[in-house]
Amino acid sequence: MRFDGEMAEIRFGAGLSPLVPPPASAEAMLGRLQGPDGIAQAFPVPGFDEAMAGGRTFWQLRQERKRQEGKPGYEAADKAFKDFRRARNHARIGWHGQRLLRHIHTRDGFRERLALFWADHFTAQGKNGALRVLAAPYAETVIRPHLAGRFEDMLIAAVTSPLMLHYLDQKDSAGPASWAAKRRKRLAGLNENLAREVLELHTLGVDGPYSQTDVRQLAELFTGLSFSGKDGFVFRPGMAEPGSETVLGKAYGGGNPELEQVLAALRDLARHPATARHIARKLAVHFTSDAPEQALVDHLAAQYRAGNGDLMQVYAALLEHPAAWAPELGNVKPPYDFLASACRALAVPEARIARLKPGPLNGLLLAPLTPMGQRWEFAAGPDGWAEADTAWITPQALAARLRWAMAAPRRLLRELPDPRAFAEAALGSYANERIRFAARAAETRSEGIGLILSSPAFQRR
Repeated sequence: MRFDGEMAEIRFGAGLSPLVPPPASAEAMLGRLQGPDGIAQAFPVPGFDEAMAGGRTFWQLRQERKRQEGKPGYEAADKAFKDFRRARNHARIGWHGQRLLRHIHTRDGFRERLALFWADHFTAQGKNGALRVLAAPYAETVIRPHLAGRFEDMLIAAVTSPLMLHYLDQKDSAGPASWAAKRRKRLAGLNENLAREVLELHTLGVDGPYSQTDVRQLAELFTGLSFSGKDGFVFRPGMAEPGSETVLGKAYGGGNPELEQVLAALRDLARHPATARHIARKLAVHFTSDAPEQALVDHLAAQYRAGNGDLMQVYAALLEHPAAWAPELGNVKPPYDFLASACRALAVPEARIARLKPGPLNGLLLAPLTPMGQRWEFAAGPDGWAEADTAWITPQALAARLRWAMAAPRRLLRELPDPRAFAEAALGSYANERIRFAARAAETRSEGIGLILSSPAFQRR
């Protein structure tokens, strides 16, 4: 197999850039992935614990406003709460800008793509005002540190994250025979959401070898996983179901409830052959085709099993297989990838995005994702965003992409590049004659660049 740097950057990376050369080899891509995360240091986003501290302030201010209802201090308390809530929303928009800057300027596009893939695999989001802005800090803490490690470590980080426990209603799940259930009449009882999604989405897959009994037993094993605004993740033995639980034929626990029995079950699920197949297929679909070659899926799954979920071995298997390098651009870019790769091709300067206030940044680079079909950080369910091309190729979504492509570049750059040069910068050898003709024939630079960004070649990878 002959390595193709342009294809590597388009299919596995952040897209071509006039400022950043494509990778020289698959070994270079893997080596950078194991090196320091320099682009995250250059464009920082706070970790989850730091951002969660703002959630505590949110709750305190909201409680104070409630206490002041009907009293002289209500107006000041209401203003303090609304001002803080607005600042939190502005912070989320700013974190979006930082993540776009990473995508635009990174020399390690494979890392950015993997961060997006795994954050989607472990979708979690806030369902109330205090937590709804925390998706970016969640990815910063749960996903990025584990990209080049073992799958089981990322799985454990996700399952024990307060955002995941909140999103899947695990926080107050109590075992029917637990100490808490016997002493508190108003407990919600056992919740199976987290257990079901761990089996169906995160590990074994929807067609995996588990039953409703396994879901129930794993849900009982998960009782005790919780969090507090003050301490973050906590394990509450008083809420845990006593005795042992049997998941996929193996018993866990039996003595005093403890976190380690939960972690042992997660490690076993991560190393299960069905998990290897599920992860292999998802990676193959994401990076190659909605209907990937079975030989590629089998190759990834075999390397996953051989390395007990060592993700670097899986990535190496992906980059070495001929099926991953089919010359035709196939998968349609989801809206975020389209917008981010367009900004990268335009070489939007750091200062331009950094100078944008929250309102213009939202209007130019965040809100447009919603009519394209991707309300950023708020997927419709825990299964994340669709991978099928048909999810993104709708008349409304394509019209939204066209509107953005025609209007946004001239707002992002003081001077637009010549469309003929831009076609080369954005697509390299994938700029076919029709695209080059459009670049030459466009009446204005804005029109030419919009046509290139709207072309099927740029929309795919």
